Amino acid sequence: MTPTLRRKLEALAERREELERLLADPDVVGDNERFRNFSREFAQLQPIATALADEARALADLAAAEAMRADPDLRELADEEIAAAQERLQQLDHDLALLLVPRDPRDDGNLFLEVRAGTGGDEAAIFAGDLFRMYARYAERQGWKVEIESDSPGEHGGYKEIVARVVGRGAYSKLKFESGTHRVQRVPATESQGRIHTSAATVAIIPEADEVDDIVINPADLKVDTFRSSGAGGQHVNKTESAIRITHVPSGVVVECQTERSQHANRDKAMKRLKAQLLDSERSKQAAATAESRRLQVGSGDRSQRIRTYSFPQGRITDHRVEGLTLYDLPNIIAGEMDGLVERLIHEHQADELAQLSAGA
Repeated sequence: MTPTLRRKLEALAERREELERLLADPDVVGDNERFRNFSREFAQLQPIATALADEARALADLAAAEAMRADPDLRELADEEIAAAQERLQQLDHDLALLLVPRDPRDDGNLFLEVRAGTGGDEAAIFAGDLFRMYARYAERQGWKVEIESDSPGEHGGYKEIVARVVGRGAYSKLKFESGTHRVQRVPATESQGRIHTSAATVAIIPEADEVDDIVINPADLKVDTFRSSGAGGQHVNKTESAIRITHVPSGVVVECQTERSQHANRDKAMKRLKAQLLDSERSKQAAATAESRRLQVGSGDRSQRIRTYSFPQGRITDHRVEGLTLYDLPNIIAGEMDGLVERLIHEHQADELAQLSAGA
C-alpha cells in the first residue's frame, strides 16, 4: 500500500474516533438529524477500524514470532508463525485498500430491469425471455421480489420487451454490471435444419434512486397515452384503459405500466420509473466522461455494447469486458445460479477502482 493510501486510512480512523466522541455529546444526542447522520457515518467507518485492529494484532504476532526465532529450539515453529503472519498481513493490506474504494450509495437499493429482444426475430424474443427468467430466478435465490411493470410477449414465446422492478437489499450492487447487449449462439427450437443461429437481446439496469422525488418534470414535456392492459387481472384489466404510456418528449424516453387496476396507480409507477431513467441518463453521461479507462463501465449509458456471449453448443459463457472470464457452466447460470459470475465481476470492478485510486494517490 502506498504511503498516501496509508495516510487516508489513518485519517478515516481518526474521523471514527471523533465521531465516537460526538455521538456521546448531549447536544448531538438531542439533535435527531445530526445523530442519525453521525451514526450512519460511524457505521460506515467501522469495517476500517476492525481491519486496522486486525492488522495491529498481526503485526504484534509477527514481532513475537521474529523474537522467538532467536531460540534454536523454536526456530522451525517461529518460521511457520512468521509465514502465517506475513500472509495475514498481505491479505489485510489488500482488504484495507479495498475499503478505501468509494462506495456507490445506490448499491443497497432497488432497480428497474429492462430486457428487450434485439436482432434475431423470434429467437431473440425467446432469448430475452430466457434472460429475464435467469434474473428472476437469481433474484428469488437472493430473497428479492420481482414486480413486472409491463411486458410484450413474443409470438413464439419469450418477450419482445419486459420491464420489472427488483426489490431487495443489495440488488443494484449485484446486477449493475448486466447492462448491455447479450448475444446467444444456439440452434433455435424453430430451426428445422439444426443450424446454429446468433441473436441478441439488450439489458438495462436502472437504479431506483431516492432523489427521484426531487426531480421536477414539466407536464408540457409529457405525452400520456392510455390503453387496455394485456396482462393478467381479469375482466377489469381487459375492458378498461387503465394502462399508461408516458413519453418524455425532450429525451424520447418512453415508459409503460399496466400492472395495477387503476390508471392513477399505473401513472404513479410509470412516473417514478421515468424519473429514475432520466436521473440515470444524466449520471451515465457524467460517468462516461470520467470512466473511459474502466473496463466494466458501470452506468456508461452504452446499452449497445456487446458484453457477453452465451454459446449453448459449448455450454460456455464469455464476458467480453474481462480478459479470461469464460465459464463452462451455462446451464446452471441460465437457470439463475449466477453467484460465480456476479462475484467475479464485482472483484474486477473493485480492482479497477483500486487501480484508479492508487494512480491518483
